[in-house]
Amino acid sequence: MRHPDTTSYWIDSQSLPVYSALDRDLEVDVAVVGGGITGITTAYLLKRAGRRVALVERRRSASVDTGHTTAHLTCVTDARLSDLVERFGRDHAQAVWDAGLAAIAQIDELVTGENIQCDLTWIPAYLHAPIYEAQPDVEQLSAEARVAADLGFDAEYVDQVPFVERPGVRFDGQAIFHPRKYLRALLEAIPGDGSHVFEYTTVEEVSDKPLSVVCGPHRVTCGRVVLATHTPLVGRSSLISATLFQTKLALYTTYAMAGRIPHNVAPAGSYWDTADPYNYLRVEHRHDFDLVILGGNDHKTGQAEDTNACFGRLEKTIRRLFPDVDVTHRWSGQVIETHDGLPFIGETADAQFAATGFSGNGMTFGTLAAMMACDWSTGRSNPWRDLFSPSRTGLRGGVWDYVRENKDYPYYLIRDRFAGAEGKSLRALGRGEGKILELDGKRVAAFRDRAGTVTKLSAICTHLGCVVDWNVAESTWDCPCHGSRFDPQGKVIAGPAESPLNRIG
Repeated sequence: MRHPDTTSYWIDSQSLPVYSALDRDLEVDVAVVGGGITGITTAYLLKRAGRRVALVERRRSASVDTGHTTAHLTCVTDARLSDLVERFGRDHAQAVWDAGLAAIAQIDELVTGENIQCDLTWIPAYLHAPIYEAQPDVEQLSAEARVAADLGFDAEYVDQVPFVERPGVRFDGQAIFHPRKYLRALLEAIPGDGSHVFEYTTVEEVSDKPLSVVCGPHRVTCGRVVLATHTPLVGRSSLISATLFQTKLALYTTYAMAGRIPHNVAPAGSYWDTADPYNYLRVEHRHDFDLVILGGNDHKTGQAEDTNACFGRLEKTIRRLFPDVDVTHRWSGQVIETHDGLPFIGETADAQFAATGFSGNGMTFGTLAAMMACDWSTGRSNPWRDLFSPSRTGLRGGVWDYVRENKDYPYYLIRDRFAGAEGKSLRALGRGEGKILELDGKRVAAFRDRAGTVTKLSAICTHLGCVVDWNVAESTWDCPCHGSRFDPQGKVIAGPAESPLNRIG
């Protein structure tokens, strides 16, 4: 075994193109400051939307916080879903996790549409009791599974999580990928047609009249500014406002270690325990070995006397889990927590957008922030604007029909493909009921009539491929995208669909 340095596995395994420093004055529609997953994705989406954009990074793209991630793609937040429900209410709690699923859906769309080879793999994720805890809190884990399932997410309590053999919650529909392989493809698509990428370029200030980012002797004049710098710059905010904003943030250092293990020692997946601070593990199956990445030992940045000891404890844990592991890489990263557990994503001053506080969900919330920044820049309404607003003061007040208010947003046209089925067995289907079930790996629109006979149909609308919903009052299958309706046997009641739902079995 070679002694691991502190270069992350991601940086060591994937190079990125090098871009020159800003060497002239420039004018664009949007200046994006920061070349991590938030900035790169924002710049890519804005260019795709027809905007001229300049991405400015003071060092190398995807090499700081994004380059030191563990690259989980999950809607499961550090804050327990039950805590979010208690703190913010059911609709807001569902919206937080939906935001994570929307980000995963966005990544999936880009990977598929651009044919990006980034090792994107769909895996289950597990929240489980600590391995060496004598009396695990089974009721708490079971309650967490019930809350998640009740809010429409693919979650179930399991007596023994695979490999760790502890009680926990299984969450389906999560993913892992190689972040730098993914971001390389986006990055390379940005330059051209009036858009640019600059590295080794430090933004010294954001100036008014005209709005511009000042980089030494040069400036980028723009109509809008997106601050995607992990810890936001002051920008156009007042110093007092920016200082108050900083008081809502807490910076933590986290540690990670990667290694090779023999095939099939553990199932591919993501694993987190309920310890404080918690450990998190990802297992990825490769052709000639399996890759494991273990993270944990978080502490407030600057408050550890011996950071080598933090790596030492992590190595002891990974060798206890995998005695035959060949440790190849170790690194540290930084996560930012907020005062209420939700990220800050939104406008922080006129024509200025910022994003921070992603906690342990940097890949998903970073992608979400880019989606929100693109919507903000192009004038489109976004369902999570108020939820994650940097100026939010309280979220429980008032009545908010979250899904109804946002049903026309693109994510909700495909939500059911990511949010999951209502069950995995026909036993979940009562007489006179229709449900979307997952049977043999397929989404099935299942209906049981009063006599007990079951009709199984494809859940995919024959118009444009959205997933239908069961209308309890009318006993029909309704398409939430464009309004097609089908009877329990799949026949078309109302268009625009012209063909019946396909029968299964």
